[in-house]
Amino acid sequence: RGARAFAVPLGNRGVLKQALLRVGWPVQDVAGYHDGAALPLALVDGLDVRAYQEEAAEAFYQGGSAAGGSGVVVLPPGSGKTIVGLAAMARVRQRTLVLTTSRTSATQWRRELLSKTSLTPDQVASFGAGRRKAVAPVTLCTYQMLTTRARGSAAVAGGLVDDGEPSYPHLDLMRQHDWGLIVYDEVHLLPAPVFRLTAEIQARRRLGLTATLVREDGREGDVFSLIGPKRYDRPWRELERDGWIATADCCEVRLRLPEGERMDYALAEPRSRYRLAATTAAKDALVRAILALHADAPALVIGQYLDQLERLAAELDAPLITGQTRQAERERLFDDFRAGRLSRLVLSKVGNFALDLPDAALLVQVSGAFGSRQEEAQRLGRVLRPKARGAGASFYTLVTRETDEETFAHHRQRFLTEQGYAYRIMDAAEWLRPAPRPREQLN
Repeated sequence: RGARAFAVPLGNRGVLKQALLRVGWPVQDVAGYHDGAALPLALVDGLDVRAYQEEAAEAFYQGGSAAGGSGVVVLPPGSGKTIVGLAAMARVRQRTLVLTTSRTSATQWRRELLSKTSLTPDQVASFGAGRRKAVAPVTLCTYQMLTTRARGSAAVAGGLVDDGEPSYPHLDLMRQHDWGLIVYDEVHLLPAPVFRLTAEIQARRRLGLTATLVREDGREGDVFSLIGPKRYDRPWRELERDGWIATADCCEVRLRLPEGERMDYALAEPRSRYRLAATTAAKDALVRAILALHADAPALVIGQYLDQLERLAAELDAPLITGQTRQAERERLFDDFRAGRLSRLVLSKVGNFALDLPDAALLVQVSGAFGSRQEEAQRLGRVLRPKARGAGASFYTLVTRETDEETFAHHRQRFLTEQGYAYRIMDAAEWLRPAPRPREQLN
């Protein structure tokens, strides 16, 4: 008070919160919010919203008080974070911008909005799809679209503004419309330009949804200062115990580099070494053996490197989905998998997030993005949606012994072990040992 009190323009409150966080003074922001345009919205009658989803939405909203209206909800994949978002929207009842990781995710949000709320198709638009700048009372936009840089023009030469900073023309989508709520799906992936703009729009209500509030760049603090504090968190194992997500058996299968590849590995540069270990063709037989053991399980094979995935897709006679796969083709393949017309899919890192494939019961991870804990947890999440009759899920990660991949694997698994998961360690020889011959053939 007095000499310790300062008046700060509301437009600077985000930058101030970041600065105070960095010097060890996190801030409780109760300055309130600007109300956006009204949007009558209700959840459909009979929608089964689970108790923890209601708790999460209310922990965010807090009855509309200035103490609520911003913050992060942390729930595991498969537990229905989208429903939490819909329940929050039904409380705020104002124009809403939903930011997602991909067009696949945006398509799933649209499907949920139209099937589970009173919204009509003309009230939900995907910015950047079809009519490229379509905006509606609820607008869906990907982070990639939002952070697309301007091309050279008379006004913005070379995609740069006057001070030399890159120009992101679509970021104006966040500024120029009368949003009452912005939902950040998979908020742990928030890109730097969106951080910067979010610092400017602290007067809008903000909801972050995530399964893993882990950022390899260490900027979790910025998420809390700019989106809001963690409002709700439920342990993965607790929801598994209550039957809201599938039980999961995690197994790390270790194999050795073939003799002919060891010298190449020893002589390679560090980054190349990791790739050589991760993509060794010795993993292919192991993938086939695991799929044969779980022959009846709808299965996903996922990895980082396209040449490895193309090889596996050809060997397994399974479709491959990458960032180059057209959106319509992706949706067709996902629909075929959901309907049981396909039992296997091979996925690049586009499969890390926001895939609604509830029947997927087996995931084999053949390679990953170095030591990303976030990626390991998200990939396990692809098989955690509850299964019929309480069936469980299996998650295998293939690791080459005595290489950098083994070191990175230990780091990747840390978040999940903190959640209570344990990895069984197996040797590839246990999978690939030849079957014993009948006794009469041995005589």
